[in-house]
Amino acid sequence: MAIIVDIDVMLARRKMPVGALAERVGITPANLAVLKNGRAKAVRFSTLDALCAVLDCQPGDLLRWEPDERDDEGV
Repeated sequence: MAIIVDIDVMLARRKMPVGALAERVGITPANLAVLKNGRAKAVRFSTLDALCAVLDCQPGDLLRWEPDERDDEGV
Protein backbone atom coordinates (compact mmCIF):
# COMPACT_ATOMS: atom_id res chain seq x y z
CA MET A 1 0.00 0.00 0.00
CA ALA A 2 1.29 3.45 -0.85
CA ILE A 3 -0.20 5.15 2.24
CA ILE A 4 2.24 4.94 5.15
CA VAL A 5 0.91 5.37 8.70
CA ASP A 6 3.36 7.05 11.08
CA ILE A 7 1.42 6.81 14.33
CA ASP A 8 4.38 5.01 15.92
CA VAL A 9 6.60 7.99 15.13
CA MET A 10 4.23 10.42 16.84
CA LEU A 11 3.77 8.07 19.82
CA ALA A 12 7.54 7.96 20.28
CA ARG A 13 7.84 11.75 19.99
CA ARG A 14 5.12 12.21 22.59
CA LYS A 15 6.42 9.35 24.77
CA MET A 16 2.88 7.99 24.92
CA PRO A 17 1.96 4.31 25.20
CA VAL A 18 -0.39 2.82 22.60
CA GLY A 19 -3.00 1.97 25.24
CA ALA A 20 -3.12 5.55 26.49
CA LEU A 21 -3.61 6.85 22.95
CA ALA A 22 -6.42 4.38 22.27
CA GLU A 23 -8.17 5.35 25.50
CA ARG A 24 -7.85 9.09 24.90
CA VAL A 25 -8.99 8.79 21.27
CA GLY A 26 -11.90 6.53 22.21
CA ILE A 27 -11.08 3.48 20.10
CA THR A 28 -10.09 -0.02 21.09
CA PRO A 29 -6.41 -0.93 21.25
CA ALA A 30 -7.12 -3.60 18.60
CA ASN A 31 -8.57 -1.02 16.19
CA LEU A 32 -5.65 1.31 16.84
CA ALA A 33 -3.25 -1.56 16.10
CA VAL A 34 -5.00 -2.20 12.76
CA LEU A 35 -4.61 1.46 11.84
CA LYS A 36 -1.09 1.75 13.22
CA ASN A 37 0.15 -1.31 11.34
CA GLY A 38 -1.22 -0.12 8.00
CA ARG A 39 -3.89 -2.83 7.75
CA ALA A 40 -6.86 -0.44 7.83
CA LYS A 41 -8.75 0.11 4.59
CA ALA A 42 -10.16 3.45 5.76
CA VAL A 43 -10.08 5.90 8.64
CA ARG A 44 -12.93 8.14 9.70
CA PHE A 45 -12.25 11.84 9.75
CA SER A 46 -13.55 11.93 13.33
CA THR A 47 -10.89 9.35 14.32
CA LEU A 48 -8.19 11.25 12.46
CA ASP A 49 -9.35 14.45 14.16
CA ALA A 50 -9.16 12.81 17.59
CA LEU A 51 -5.71 11.36 16.87
CA CYS A 52 -4.44 14.79 15.81
CA ALA A 53 -5.98 16.46 18.87
CA VAL A 54 -4.48 13.97 21.33
CA LEU A 55 -1.08 13.87 19.63
CA ASP A 56 -1.07 17.63 18.91
CA CYS A 57 -0.16 17.13 15.27
CA GLN A 58 -1.43 17.53 11.72
CA PRO A 59 -2.90 14.71 9.57
CA GLY A 60 0.24 14.83 7.43
CA ASP A 61 2.27 13.92 10.50
CA LEU A 62 0.34 10.64 10.72
CA LEU A 63 -0.23 9.74 7.07
CA ARG A 64 2.00 10.03 4.04
CA TRP A 65 1.99 8.72 0.50
CA GLU A 66 4.85 6.90 -1.14
CA PRO A 67 4.67 5.33 -4.57
CA ASP A 68 4.84 1.56 -4.48
CA GLU A 69 6.31 -0.70 -7.14
CA ARG A 70 3.02 -0.90 -9.06
CA ASP A 71 2.95 2.90 -9.37
CA ASP A 72 6.47 2.88 -10.81
CA GLU A 73 5.45 0.31 -13.43
CA GLY A 74 2.44 2.31 -14.55
CA VAL A 75 -0.03 -0.33 -13.35
